[in-house]
Amino acid sequence: MSFSTPSKNASPNASPELGGWRYGLLGLPLAFVALPLYVVLPNYYARAFGVPLATLGAVLLGARLFDAFIDPLLGRWSDALFSRSIDAVLGWGAVAAGVLGLGFTLLFFPPMRQLPALLIWATACLMLTYAAYSVLSILHQSWGAMLGGDEVQRSRVVAWREGLGLLGVILASLAPVALGLPATTGLFFVALAAGWLAWRSAKRPVMATSSATFAAPSVTIWLPFSRPGFRALLAVFMVNGIASAIPATLILFFVQDRLQAPATTEPLFLGSYFLSAALSIPLWLRLVQRLGLARSWGLGMALSIAVFVFAATLGTGDVTAFVGVCALSGVGLGADLALPGALLAGTLARSGDRGRAEGAYFGWWNFASKLNLALAAGVALPVLGALGYAPGARDEAALQTLTWAYCLLPCALKLIAASLLYTLILRKTS
Repeated sequence: MSFSTPSKNASPNASPELGGWRYGLLGLPLAFVALPLYVVLPNYYARAFGVPLATLGAVLLGARLFDAFIDPLLGRWSDALFSRSIDAVLGWGAVAAGVLGLGFTLLFFPPMRQLPALLIWATACLMLTYAAYSVLSILHQSWGAMLGGDEVQRSRVVAWREGLGLLGVILASLAPVALGLPATTGLFFVALAAGWLAWRSAKRPVMATSSATFAAPSVTIWLPFSRPGFRALLAVFMVNGIASAIPATLILFFVQDRLQAPATTEPLFLGSYFLSAALSIPLWLRLVQRLGLARSWGLGMALSIAVFVFAATLGTGDVTAFVGVCALSGVGLGADLALPGALLAGTLARSGDRGRAEGAYFGWWNFASKLNLALAAGVALPVLGALGYAPGARDEAALQTLTWAYCLLPCALKLIAASLLYTLILRKTS
């Protein structure tokens, strides 16, 4: 997979080398750990340890809200690190990588299995892991945004990071089944070390020479919200993100109970979803050249809506059809991964904040991402439980509730996101 085809008008600071695999490789272990945390963990704790859905939703909501609310502060700290030196950024990135590996290990191999001690342990480990993940992600994303360039060049930088991230997701979806959790954890440590070393050897962005920005922390933290373009983009990103987070949280429940598919098919579903997303990214980049970032993103939303409307018609044994759903929705995911981040980098540059406030922007951006995931887990799981669904359910009313939550609710939210994209961004730029 190649994202480095040079643009005719490429600027030196946005050369393909700057956005190449050395920068993007850290996206692989970051995404590798994200899949177990956001998709596998709820199902694992519910089935292996018998944690009730309402309780599990509360734990995930609390930990993710904590993680989300510290992101803006971490973003401001990231800006201070970048103003000091790139070596400071890489040094703290190494510390965060070590803590991330430790937290991930402790989370999936708890020393106790009884409630409430297990819940206390899981909450503490989630907070530790999320915080380290946030530090490393914000530093890495800020680095990429500093590379600059036009729409196509910015999308290539994001595409390397997200494309290699999708490879990490594919590995994370296959490794637990093929290798088991201990070997999967070892593989994650290897990928994390390789990603950090590659990032360390990547070309470095040009730094702002003035540190005056960091004299007033409150101004730096809230700076992005003074930019109308950021506020508009964040609104679209949040609604669309919730729409994507709900099926990500519920997919294993849908596969196991609505489709009643064998456990051996789960890697097939997850693998086809994420592999299609990875393979679609070069296609989205070509589409960006013709339609632009915003219109291409809207097309991805429309595709996802159509696919999930079809998924609502599936039932027991519809394994082959669901593979098609996973593949096509994965193409839509490719747009969600590659295009919004490039739009954010452009918004940052047009606001005159490139090179001095990337951390502030990505701190709030990650806050929105985490809040989306928190709401998906903290609201969808308890509501499903209250409406009569529990893991292992076979009565039709409970399964229909699961179908509505997994398929139709995301479609409604995607429609709202597409409307916001048109009214807040496309109509104002056309």
